[in-house]
Amino acid sequence: MEARAKQTYLRISPRKMRIVANAVRGKKVTEALDTLHFLPQKATRPIQRTIESAYANLHDQNQGESIDDDALIVKTIMVDEAPVFKRFRPVSRGRAHPILKRQSHLTVVIGTPEGADAE
Repeated sequence: MEARAKQTYLRISPRKMRIVANAVRGKKVTEALDTLHFLPQKATRPIQRTIESAYANLHDQNQGESIDDDALIVKTIMVDEAPVFKRFRPVSRGRAHPILKRQSHLTVVIGTPEGADAE
């Protein structure tokens, strides 16, 4: 069993989010949330909220079943590039330098490991 959660148009660059996403990929959900609590990056908050949302989605989808919370892992965490805001900053001699304000799409899939599904 697995569940998915998405957050779109996050105002943080994908490069900065991938650093945090790589730190929690493949970990148990409880361990991933503990890790995110102690990381100093700004990207930890949206990732933490998305993992918690996927966890809630899993409980909603499987209301009659018992779920072992210790067996849940972060199966997939993807950070994709969203549309970019393009701005320009004036510089000397009448020129303009571009400023790219990047955004991200975050997708998290949590579930039980593959071997536990067969049992």
